[in-house]
Amino acid sequence: MFEGLREWAEETVAEYGYIGIFIISFTESIIQPIPPDPFITGGTAFGLSPLYAALVAAVASVLGGIVGYFLGKFLGEPVFKKFIGEKYYDKGEILFRKYGIWAVIIAAITPIPFKAICWLAGIFEMPFWGFVLAAFIGRLPRFIFMAYFGQWLGNL
Repeated sequence: MFEGLREWAEETVAEYGYIGIFIISFTESIIQPIPPDPFITGGTAFGLSPLYAALVAAVASVLGGIVGYFLGKFLGEPVFKKFIGEKYYDKGEILFRKYGIWAVIIAAITPIPFKAICWLAGIFEMPFWGFVLAAFIGRLPRFIFMAYFGQWLGNL
């Protein structure tokens, strides 16, 4: 049973590899709910370079975050509340008012929905380059950890 699952995972990584990690990481920062972490971990467990996987994921996540930032900036609060939820809006507003740029770094590292923070950064008119820098500073270490964790798992 597990051998079949392992075979499927290896084939998926071989077929989609870095492109799959890029797509998942990019879209997760905009709207979709599946985090890239298990794909990064699985990819490196089955042979992808941890450094490349983490860099691809971080760059894609920040690029997707930029899209989310501008969606928030131009579509604003009503669309955010419709697609992501009023609960996240209220919590995000408190987080931004209290922590500013640190809100992005905190969300980028933790399980806080990063897409919500990206949209909110645009809604609350956070300085663009500060947002980009904070997103990269937060996402890269998280994805490096997940990538090397995956490589460690693959070596067991």
